[in-house]
Amino acid sequence: MTVLLLLLAHLIADFWLQSDQMVKNKIKHLKKHLFHHLLTTGIALAIIWGYQYEFQHIISYFILPLAFIMITHLLIDLSKIKLVDSIPNSTTDNMKRLGYFLLDQVLHVIMILITCILFFSMKVTEMTASLLDLYGTSSLSVVNTVLLLIIIYILATSVSGHIVKYIIGSLPSELANFEGELTLNNQIKARQEKNQPRTESSFTEKYHYFTYSTPLRSRGKLIGYIERLLVIILTVIGAYPSIAFIIAAKSIARFKQLDDRNWAEYFLLGTLSSIFLGLVLGLVVQGIIM
Repeated sequence: MTVLLLLLAHLIADFWLQSDQMVKNKIKHLKKHLFHHLLTTGIALAIIWGYQYEFQHIISYFILPLAFIMITHLLIDLSKIKLVDSIPNSTTDNMKRLGYFLLDQVLHVIMILITCILFFSMKVTEMTASLLDLYGTSSLSVVNTVLLLIIIYILATSVSGHIVKYIIGSLPSELANFEGELTLNNQIKARQEKNQPRTESSFTEKYHYFTYSTPLRSRGKLIGYIERLLVIILTVIGAYPSIAFIIAAKSIARFKQLDDRNWAEYFLLGTLSSIFLGLVLGLVVQGIIM
């Protein structure tokens, strides 16, 4: 429970309590960001302290682990900010940003595990055995099951959404509002002069129009969330062919836009990335509960 609770506190502070503005300018909102982590981690440690140690030895089981997590979190965040700021603001460096994002999250998880080892007398062998026990050799308690499901939900929605955003990059401005292309044919007939034979000639003019609409990013984000959650559920129950219907439904909804090759590649990359993450999380859940 200790590891899961601290991990959940980190994910809530890093993804649920952070606005898009805080993510874009973390230095400006660093104090607010740290306060979110102080609040969530403090609540998690208070629960652990009361449940496992009956509110005894406050320094050893509450103050010291809280200080360790906050200091290491601050150092990791400052290092990440400097690394990200060194990257040019171009779409070609999105994979570097993704790498820094994943490294940042891995380091935070490592610090949580070190906290459990240093302050809660947990051993690496015990944690490894507990992790292996998740795959069918022992059943989870109700509390751990609830914590794990919430963690999977955050990974499938907010965390995976950030990963997909880094993979596909920013949508080009000329495609952001693109809805489709409309072609009109106008056939014009011209009569010859009176002294010429009574004949007519005709030619056709083509007019190309690009239709645009205001993008609703929140709606697209919600679609991605539901898509990955559905993939997880279908993977857990083994209904893999049904995943194809999700891709087909998205393709039908964007049928006109797929005429543009750049937009089609952008759409395909985002969809495949989202489906892949959903499958990975679904296999993890399947291995735990089956």
